[in-house]
Amino acid sequence: MKSPHQHITTSGGEPPPHHHITITPHEDMYIPFNILPDSARVWIYQANRILQANDALAISDFLTSQIQDWSAHQQPLLASFKIIENRFVVIAVDENESLPSGCSIDKSTHWLQQLGAKLNIDFFDRSVAYLEDESIKILPVNAIKAAVLANQIESNTLIFNNLVKNKAEFENSWKVAASESWVKRFFRDSVLNV
Repeated sequence: MKSPHQHITTSGGEPPPHHHITITPHEDMYIPFNILPDSARVWIYQANRILQANDALAISDFLTSQIQDWSAHQQPLLASFKIIENRFVVIAVDENESLPSGCSIDKSTHWLQQLGAKLNIDFFDRSVAYLEDESIKILPVNAIKAAVLANQIESNTLIFNNLVKNKAEFENSWKVAASESWVKRFFRDSVLNV
């Protein structure tokens, strides 16, 4: 079994642009995140609290074992995950190998529900996460307009866009300036209210 510590931090290096992985049904279906192609589909789960080291280890152990046996219509899924910023769990699957089905996606959602129940964490937190002085802050969606009006969130504040669809978007557009995100409409409102 792979060390549970290897997925907790980001590692560098990407495969060549047209890298293709050949698998056989009995191989370990967990692979390092950085080996997945840019087109790999991602799902980002935001925790409602900071993940402690013991949380990260429990999550890593559990997801590694689940991903090793993850399949769709009896076809193994080549997949990975990362724990990032002690707040987010990112699950990714290489759709070039096998497409995840609705049932397999539901299964991955159930994993996070199980982990949440065990660790007392809500991985389905819909608050808005943003960076302030290099630390992650969260606000309920209905408090964003007031935060913009109070200059708590400014146009250059980095917002976490958990709706990115693939690894390339995740690596390039996950952290985006508030003025380039859905929050930008509140900046227009703040100008009108001045």
